[in-house]
Amino acid sequence: MDVKLSPILAPILILVSITMTVKVLNWVWFRPRKLERFLRKQGLHGNPYRVFLGDLKDFITVMKTEQPKTIELSDDVPPHIFPYYTNVMDKYGKRSFIWYGLSPRLNIADPELIKEILAKPGVFQKQRPEPIGETITGGLLFLEDEKWAKHRKIINPAFHVEKLKNMIPAMLLSCSEMIGKWEALVCSSGNSKEIDVWPYLEDLSGDVISRTAFGSSHEEGRRIFELQQERVSLVLQLAQLCFIPGWRYIPTKANRRMKAITKEIHTSLKGIINRRERGEITNNDLLGILMGSNYKEIQEHGNKNVGMSIEDIIEECKLFYFAGSETTSNLLVWTMVLLSKYQDWQARAREEVLKVFGKKEPNVDGLNQLKIVTMIFQEVLRLYPPAPLLLRAPTKTVKLGDMILPVGVQLTLLIGLLHQDPKIWGDDAKEFKPDRFSEGVSSAANTQFSFIPFSSGPRVCVGQNFAMIEAKMALAMILQHFSFELSSNYLHAPFSIITLQPQLSTITVFLNSTITPRCLEGEDIPPTDGLGNIFCTFSKNHN
Repeated sequence: MDVKLSPILAPILILVSITMTVKVLNWVWFRPRKLERFLRKQGLHGNPYRVFLGDLKDFITVMKTEQPKTIELSDDVPPHIFPYYTNVMDKYGKRSFIWYGLSPRLNIADPELIKEILAKPGVFQKQRPEPIGETITGGLLFLEDEKWAKHRKIINPAFHVEKLKNMIPAMLLSCSEMIGKWEALVCSSGNSKEIDVWPYLEDLSGDVISRTAFGSSHEEGRRIFELQQERVSLVLQLAQLCFIPGWRYIPTKANRRMKAITKEIHTSLKGIINRRERGEITNNDLLGILMGSNYKEIQEHGNKNVGMSIEDIIEECKLFYFAGSETTSNLLVWTMVLLSKYQDWQARAREEVLKVFGKKEPNVDGLNQLKIVTMIFQEVLRLYPPAPLLLRAPTKTVKLGDMILPVGVQLTLLIGLLHQDPKIWGDDAKEFKPDRFSEGVSSAANTQFSFIPFSSGPRVCVGQNFAMIEAKMALAMILQHFSFELSSNYLHAPFSIITLQPQLSTITVFLNSTITPRCLEGEDIPPTDGLGNIFCTFSKNHN
């Protein structure tokens, strides 16, 4: 049967079709080409724009090729963790860009430009994350403007130094349990034993965040941490699909599992929060402090909309887990690797720890006296920053340095390159030299604002003090009980998947006991876990 359009409807449909076609053409071709011409006129260079995908196909191919490779500890790290960015910069120079799909991304590694960008969060905002990234982290990390300011104000009290001091017992308990597991392995194998420390350090950081965030709901918190770990492991699989329109709705095994994990985490967190609201649990932990601060904000303004909703609090709890566990475990594992190679620094750190604490448990006042340990951590953060790159985009046409940047251009802040630039740090920029921080961060480099492992400006990481206290305590207790060195089986494979972490299961380290293990003194210690990725050999010292 023939269908005839009315004389009025036909031109309307033609007009709509033409309008949609023009919009699509502008989206996939005219707008990107206009941005490209604008950038090239300012002396910026990069590959020619390719329809829709830009450089993404090459970017993913290079990243997948480089990720499984190993490098030497003495090798330059940025070319390995930023393979495509460094390829483009080698070809086109520092004033260059790549095409991330339809948008050009400028490579930024100049400290003055980075300082200006991070100092103006209202002008240079974070990129809205891929849905997968927001699923894993959420919360303060991706908020902007007034909502970010409100959340930051409510969250700040939870990370005040005085509040963190109350969490020291929980941190001590988690660290002591990990040390006990390592001692059990020593006692079960004679003089030496290869074990996997990377999963232990991951479990440590997860255990600490579970205890400090949820207090008496610690066991429930541990389950959330385990689910969060599994969810992060799915990222790499799903990242290969995230450029396909509607990829989230493809019923792959990974997508179905991600959805199930997200639902379980949400349900568990909501249950814990609801019990707090009913007054069933009143711990002085991160969640309790956060909810108390939120309640106070609502009371002061007499308006529930001023505070955070339950959904908002759930998102912040997800961020507690991700940022709180990933940052500390990564810092500790790279510190152990580097101190394994540089035995002189390990010896100096141990001497300082024993001088301050002896064999006693670490305390806050003593942690503040650990100057050498602090220098070591700063150098590790310089060489292996938790987030080696940051993404920003201007909200309006803006001047940055000698460049004019319109809306649509994105910025890649290459922190990993900034931290190892020889012009800033000297000819030994690639080397592990903690004494460059002996006079403080401000004197470590030739240029200010060159050391930003926790970002900077108004959006500096709110949990950096929490991470550093936990890391100092864990390292102090490890140094009190063990010494360690690299095994011949060690394979160095740092790579950035959300954060900079080890990628292979062949990272090996040797350790020796510096004091008599508790099992030799007749004291019960926790049972051991299974072995995994980073191995350490412990040896008992009977002296």
